[in-house]
Amino acid sequence: MKKNAILGVCLLTLIMSVASPGAQAKTPDDQLIIGMNMNNLLTLDPAAMTGNEVVGIVVNLYDSLVELDPKQLNHVIPALAQTWDVSPDGKTLTFHLRNDVKFHSGNPLTAEDVVWSMRRILHLNLAQASVWKSYGFTKKNVDELVTAPDKYTVKIVLPKENDPQLVIYSLGALGNLGVLDSKTVQSHVQDNDWGNRWLSTNEAGSGPFILDTWQAKDVLRMKANPDYWRGEPKVNRVVLRHFQESQTLRLMIEKGDLDVASNMAVSDINALRKQPDLTVEAVQRGTMYYVAMNMKDPQFANPKVREAIRYLIDYKGINKALMPGYGVLHQRPIKAGMPSTLPDPGYQLDIDKAKALLAEAGYPDGFETTIRSLSDQPFLNIAIAVQSTLMQAGIKAKIITGTGNQIYGAMRERKFDLLVGRGGSGMEPHPHSSLRALVYNPDNSDAARLTNFQGWRTSFYDKQLNEMIDQALLERDPQKQIADYQAIQVRYDKLIPALLPLSQMVDSVVIRNEVKDYQSHPSATTFLREVYKTPEGEKP
Repeated sequence: MKKNAILGVCLLTLIMSVASPGAQAKTPDDQLIIGMNMNNLLTLDPAAMTGNEVVGIVVNLYDSLVELDPKQLNHVIPALAQTWDVSPDGKTLTFHLRNDVKFHSGNPLTAEDVVWSMRRILHLNLAQASVWKSYGFTKKNVDELVTAPDKYTVKIVLPKENDPQLVIYSLGALGNLGVLDSKTVQSHVQDNDWGNRWLSTNEAGSGPFILDTWQAKDVLRMKANPDYWRGEPKVNRVVLRHFQESQTLRLMIEKGDLDVASNMAVSDINALRKQPDLTVEAVQRGTMYYVAMNMKDPQFANPKVREAIRYLIDYKGINKALMPGYGVLHQRPIKAGMPSTLPDPGYQLDIDKAKALLAEAGYPDGFETTIRSLSDQPFLNIAIAVQSTLMQAGIKAKIITGTGNQIYGAMRERKFDLLVGRGGSGMEPHPHSSLRALVYNPDNSDAARLTNFQGWRTSFYDKQLNEMIDQALLERDPQKQIADYQAIQVRYDKLIPALLPLSQMVDSVVIRNEVKDYQSHPSATTFLREVYKTPEGEKP
């Protein structure tokens, strides 16, 4: 029987079993089955990845030098690096590696692999290079600054003054320095691409799981690494399945066909809270839902127009009706809960004020534009809500939906008008993490290609603001640093930015009670190596 025919029979059998009244499915005890929306899962290459979905996969295929404790983010946990030192002047980080780690290929992991992986990020200059470029690394200096003095020692010399603790947080939070098997990747290089094409659908890690197969927008399977240096994972296989419809996810986890489900609609999440055999786990992340404007467009380059848009968003209405389970009201670029985060400025829908601003800008009758949005929730509902309030001021906005690559791809090319999105890092427990992703833009030229900086994507640039961000990072007096970050937020607000935060992300995950030790990570780096399942009714 052909592969497609076999797949069809399996799907039909699944549908029939789900539809059968009273049928209670059960996933295998040695497998973890996760349901999610994979529309934004575009590549498995750690250097090119964007979005929380892929981060959660990459950290289970690869190991990093250090990790952040999910229960206390500022607690750094040893991983490939058993210990590390910071020089007295704060300019040199030295990591001392374990000597018993092997890649999935069987090749030993050494300092040269760590160095090559770091160099690759800068030379490729894809999404994850932006973080390291903000620290001053470039493809011209990385070969000199990141070195391996011996087989199990890595030395990183910071190219400019930085907060070394933030650099360590970045190594643990981002998952982007997943250490690659340099020999394996180099054997798959095509046209000097550093193995990027091959790694888009393959992996070369040393992590607790080994990639079995990935079929885009269908299924991704990982099997346990029996030789993992921390010990073999507690489940033999992890299967991630793509579901675009929230109601399908709800039905599947209710029936027991899934162990974990994410990316669900608020109504379905709330309904599942009442199920005694399910637990809803909500974790607040540092990323923001936002409405972004492209300042390369003459309309949005006008501060009066941007200010009008700021008053054409029903922040309270959107958060009350659309965001429970997805996010909480937040209008600042620095995530909530930080000592430096100012209270929200309190912007709210004001049609009359917006109309007056548009008239001052030369658009008394409004104008036509477009809003780009993922076709998933809550993005699409936010876009529809914004479209409705824009219309009340005469702005006719056509909604363009698509996949992550289509929507964020246009943003990375700076070819969009308005966009409803989510971003902002906030993964490291430091204010700079949010500012770097949402505000900082050290070079606004098209050639800079700072594609992982939302500031660059929107063409929002202010030299003084960049300098204030640089200075705050280096401030050693804690109280002065807090004041510096608050001053940054005040200036950002006065500049009428091109990116308007409206809600801070809450990630709601539904978990069956037989799944144990599943700990959602605030930085999206959810580790699955300790997860296990107890048979139904059995106490752990």
